Formats: sequence, structure tokens, C-alpha cells
Amino acid sequence: MISGLLFDKDATLLDFEKTWGEWSHGLLSGLADGDEGLLQAMADAIQFDLSRSTFHPTSPVIAGTPDEGVDLILPLLADWDREALIAHSNETAQSVQVHEIVPLAPLLDELKATAKLGIATNDAAASARRHMEALGVADRFTAIIGSDSGFGGKPGPGMCLAFAEQIGAEPAQVAMIGDSTHDLHAGRAAGMICVGVTSGFASATDLAPHADVVLPDVSHLPNWLMDANLKT
Repeated sequence: MISGLLFDKDATLLDFEKTWGEWSHGLLSGLADGDEGLLQAMADAIQFDLSRSTFHPTSPVIAGTPDEGVDLILPLLADWDREALIAHSNETAQSVQVHEIVPLAPLLDELKATAKLGIATNDAAASARRHMEALGVADRFTAIIGSDSGFGGKPGPGMCLAFAEQIGAEPAQVAMIGDSTHDLHAGRAAGMICVGVTSGFASATDLAPHADVVLPDVSHLPNWLMDANLKT
């Protein structure tokens, strides 16, 4: 029986473009401080389209950690040091306006009746918690784990293994749900069931080789979970 469901956050629970496009434009504009050349150079470094406030599907920022995003633009910012820029990015990220992929409260309540829920995100843990609090669903999760929680980032298995341990389950009893191959590689390395969702930038073709099942989005989880548990 599947006793734990571990979610990626961005593009799995949250709409990535709606949540992060405008925020990213604002962050870069603030750092550029009116220097249009610098603004464009930073946008190019993270593969961000300033005119549309959208990311190119291959941007390393999409599945990366805040540290990785900072490292891409830091060489362009002579007046910033790395730790200060990471702190600034994480602090402003906590107040981003979040947008759900699907209505989360009723979905999580339904899933919570069957399994313990968690988040494993390459975002900072404090930001992830604030985002779930903003949606009124933070209390549905047994654990919210970020790349700065001491277990490493995805595609490493550390966060996945930490969640399984926290809920007292074997990794094989937990499903890792995510929109990127980073998520699925992390889940597979931990020995978990891997569920891909196509609500992000990756297609079903991209995800299928690394997943046990691919769903359109997380709203399809209750039916899948019922079928998976009946088969056991």
C-alpha cells in the first residue's frame, strides 16, 4: 500500500509561469537598477524572455536550486557577494504571488485521508512553507523539505529518503510526484514509485522513461492512487 505522497512544488503544485515569471522580471530589474544592458545580460544567463516574462523550457532555473540560479547571474553583479544574493533572492521569493495548478485544498484533503503528504522542492524550505501558507494548505503536509534543509537537492535522493524516514515508511511505499526528470531521478534513486505530471515544461515523452506512470496533473492522483492500492 502507498502510505506517502511526496510532491515537487513548482509546476507540480504551483503554476510555474504564473507564479515565477513576473517575480523573476522584478528581481532582475531591481538588480539591474536601470541598466538595460545588465538586465538583458542577466535574462540571457538564465534563459528568461523579458518581453513575455517567461522562461525558455531549457532554462536551468526551472528545476534548479536558488543557489544555482544565483550562480548564473553573479558574475554580472560586481557589487554583490554570493551569500547576500542568495539571501535576497530567497527573501523576496517568500512574498511571490502563488498560483495553483488545480484547487489544492480539496485535493490534498482527499489524498490526506489515505496517505501522509510531503513536499520536496529545490526551492528554499522557508519559501515553500510560505507559499503553502498563502494557499491555506501548509497544514496538510507532514513535512516541507527544501534544498537548504540539509539533505541536498534533487536529483539526489536525500530529501526523498528523509521524508520516508519522517513518516516511518519504506521508500517503496512512497510515491514521488513531479514534473521534471530531476524529480523522477530523485525518486528512483531513493527506491520510490515515480509519478510524472505534464503540468510543467516536460512532455509525457520526456517523463515516461523515468516514471512508473505519467498523469496530466495532480488532480488525477486520487483515481491513480485507488487503482494502485487495489492492485496491491
